[in-house]
This record gives sequence, C-alpha cells and structure tokens, in this order.
Amino acid sequence: MVTGKRKDIFTLVWTDTFSRTARKFLRRHPELSDLFKNTLQLLETDPNAPQLRLHPLKGEHQGKHSVRINYECRIVLILKIIDKEIILLDVGSHDEVYYN
Repeated sequence: MVTGKRKDIFTLVWTDTFSRTARKFLRRHPELSDLFKNTLQLLETDPNAPQLRLHPLKGEHQGKHSVRINYECRIVLILKIIDKEIILLDVGSHDEVYYN
C-alpha cells in the first residue's frame, strides 16, 4: 500500500577514511559494486530496512552502528537521527572493520 507520503531522506557523509576504504574495497571486490551501491541507497531512504540489519556496536566501537552489505561485509557508521545524517566510517569484511 502506497501512502503517498515522502519518506525522510538521510544525508550520507563520506569521511576521508571511508572514501579511501571504499575505493580499496571496490577494487578488491568488484562483484559487490552493485550491492554496495544498493546498500548506500537503502541507507539514505530507510536505514531501518530489515535487510540492512542495522545494529549498534559495543566495546571499543560503542556509539557506532553497522549494516550488512552481504553475509561477510559490513559498513560501519554513526547514525545521527536528529540531523538526518549518516556518517560513513569504514567498509570491509567483518574482521577488517571490527578488528583492525
């Protein structure tokens, strides 16, 4: 059912680190380019979409959130609801974004 209401759009803020890691990530995983783009588009329009599996992080990453690109790869971000901003911090495999 379409209600005709426009959903709020979030602004994606690319940090320098995210820009650099995104370039490296896409060079290493060109087959994930479309999934990466689709994930970013979905973040803009509906960060709570179930397929993103948005969840808060704990420990040294407390205050950050993560979403899935696929089973192995993640995007780490800071979600600022009040400002309608999503600050993109890192992208890579589970181990790359959580343990490096």
